[in-house]
Amino acid sequence: MNEAQSPAGPDSPSAPSVSLLEAFWFWLKLGFISFGGPAGQISIMHQELVERRRWISEKRFLHALNYCMLLPGPEAQQLATYIGWLMHRTWGGVIAGVLFVLPSLFILIALSWLYIAFGEVPVVAGLFYGIKPAVTAIVVQAAHRIGSRALKNNWLWGIAAAAFVAIFALNLPFPLIVLGAAMLGYVGGRLAPDKFSIGGGHAATKQSYGPALIDDDTPTPEHARFRWPRLVLLLVTGAVLWALPMGLLWLLFGWEGTFTQMGWFFTKAALLTFGGAYAVLPYVYQGAVGHYGWLTPTQMIDGLALGETTPGPLIMVVAFVGFVGAYVQQVFGPEQLFLAGALAASLVTWFTFLPSFLFILAGGPLVESTHNELRFTAPLTAITAAVVGVILNLALFFGYHVLWPQGFSGHFDWPSALIALAAAVALFRFKRSVIQVLLACALVGLGVHLLSQ
Repeated sequence: MNEAQSPAGPDSPSAPSVSLLEAFWFWLKLGFISFGGPAGQISIMHQELVERRRWISEKRFLHALNYCMLLPGPEAQQLATYIGWLMHRTWGGVIAGVLFVLPSLFILIALSWLYIAFGEVPVVAGLFYGIKPAVTAIVVQAAHRIGSRALKNNWLWGIAAAAFVAIFALNLPFPLIVLGAAMLGYVGGRLAPDKFSIGGGHAATKQSYGPALIDDDTPTPEHARFRWPRLVLLLVTGAVLWALPMGLLWLLFGWEGTFTQMGWFFTKAALLTFGGAYAVLPYVYQGAVGHYGWLTPTQMIDGLALGETTPGPLIMVVAFVGFVGAYVQQVFGPEQLFLAGALAASLVTWFTFLPSFLFILAGGPLVESTHNELRFTAPLTAITAAVVGVILNLALFFGYHVLWPQGFSGHFDWPSALIALAAAVALFRFKRSVIQVLLACALVGLGVHLLSQ
């Protein structure tokens, strides 16, 4: 055990101060190494910030994480924004949050172009043949992971089952399901408060890693205290940052234009991401595939696979959706396909993540004081339960398109079924990482695809 990880003692060194430039280089590095989804990203931040660098104490880190998990949006990116804001005011939060996303955006633009331009090449097609069933197993694992944490009693199990029926059998819109779950949670929190209290899934441990720059007893910095003028200023600034690009898109392309509709659609999606990216993917599917036709069901599965294999939050799959939608629809004509795709990917990323910054910068001081009040947390607990049912529906959707590529009237794809089963065993039984499973399945898929030619 190295010195940074040893329990604190009377001779433990004091945590050094951190300049904004030093923090900048750390957040940039994090943007390139943040693989593994929210759990992996939060683990990396804990190791770096709590254990090794001691920028923030364990207790303060977990308190920030619990707050971020109550919000819609990617909790790992919001946690980075929160810690950056706590350390270096607004600009610190903006830098941390942007650098958490920016490398992923550039990588996904490049991969999206390679996919759409060369996806029919046998090698690329073979790799994706193996990746698709692996993605189905990964989504099932996500439903299990969230369900094991969220479904603590029969009430919450019932909400999850109702959400599944609502989206699978009744085809209700995802926003309506979220609203219904929130109302059930609010009523349930009043009638049976013990059933809707948040569990201690992130309870602080007793291990100490030494004194931290932001320690347990460090007073809340002045800039993190709630003030009405600051809240109003940030809300107005956020509204302007949303309205200006949206208004410009409306003027240039009209309300029905592809870019304008993407901006509006992903603004709504950003406000519905309770439970992480897997929760909002059904809504993205309903809109991007079913309503707008920006991409096909197969492309949606492939996009999720690319999102799983790149750093940054999984919700960055929206950049793939935007790129493919604008590229295929030739928004700027056949000569500017890449430009249209890259601009669309950048726009949807802007509209998807803008609310996350506002939730932290504007809501942090306000919501911190009400974090443990059941009337605020019970609706969110119910929403998280509903998300489990919605994700299970997503797994069935992916499984159907992978195992019966021509529909139920077509053939059953046995190689894909065996790859999906092997991926599930690797994830559930042997606890292999998502990256390892995807790489192995891609190689197997390539072999099967080339042998079948």
